[in-house]
Formats: sequence, C-alpha cells, structure tokens
Amino acid sequence: MYESSDLRKGLKIEIDGEPYAVVQFSFVKPGKGQALYKCKLKNMVTGAQFDRTFRSGDKFKEPNLEEHEMEYLYQEGTNYCFMNTSTYEQELLTENQVDEAKYFLKENTICNVLFFESKAIGLSLPNFVELRIVEAEPWAKGDTAAGSTKPAKLETGHIIQVPPFIEEGELVRIDTRTGEYVERVKG
Repeated sequence: MYESSDLRKGLKIEIDGEPYAVVQFSFVKPGKGQALYKCKLKNMVTGAQFDRTFRSGDKFKEPNLEEHEMEYLYQEGTNYCFMNTSTYEQELLTENQVDEAKYFLKENTICNVLFFESKAIGLSLPNFVELRIVEAEPWAKGDTAAGSTKPAKLETGHIIQVPPFIEEGELVRIDTRTGEYVERVKG
C-alpha cells in the first residue's frame, strides 16, 4: 500500500481497479488544515489524463503490473506486434499504448512490455537505441557556429536535430528518454 506522502512523478498506483501513473505532482500546505497533494494522473489502459487532489493520509493500492522482455516484430495498421522472447507468445499494442516510443522502434528491438492483469498496456524502450540516418543535408565546410544543428531523418521516419558533421547513412545513438542525439556510432 502507498500513502499520499509516497506520491511522486512516475509512481504507479491503482484507483478503482485501474492502473494510473503520476504525470505531474505538487505538494501544497495551506496555512491551516491538512496538506494537499495535487497530481495529474494518466490512466495506463486508456491514456486519459485528469487532475486529482489527495489529502495526507489517503492510501492507494499498488497495481498488479508485470514487465516482460519482448521483441518488436512489425507494425500492422495502427497496431504494433511484439513477441515474448522466452515463451514466443505475441501481443499487439495500439498506437496510443506505444505512444512516442514508435519514433525509435525498429524491427528486432528488445524492449519491456508492461502488463496489467495479463493484458499488455504499454512499453518501455532501452535508454539508448542506435538508428541510421536516411536523410540529412550535406555539411558545408566552415559552417561551424557553436551549438549549430541540422534536422536529420531517422530510418523510423522521425526527424531529430544532429550536429552538422553527421551525414546520410551514418549510425547514431539516441537517448529514448529525451529523443535527442547522443553520439555517432562507429560502424
């Protein structure tokens, strides 16, 4: 069981039989009376978000969540197919459940799929992925303004900002938590 004093960004709690993730959190202590915990919650099954205020002393159940290592196989319409690497069972996740991870998913990527009561509800990618640049403007020598970047298209179709020396066809490492370029990968 969690108490309201345990609330923080990223915590997963169960309310009325549904799993929720705390997206934003703030603590308010009025002049008199109980402390208040203002949260923005995201339903992990439907994706709906709403604001909710809790009082100190409120209690929450820990949701029955499991993570399984799965391999991304393919996209079929708006669904993404993943295979459990130990049992070979396949699960489909919707575009909403995959969310922004779709920008960094390529076939055979190993990730963790989150399950609530044996139903797949979301996924988390490795912190870093390596993707190939398929489109980038050529680098003009002498174009070395400090902090300059240029847009480049990844093999997944997503566009990120990269340093000017990165060229088409190069492999780059991307931080999936921020969606930013980290470094060039020597192939």
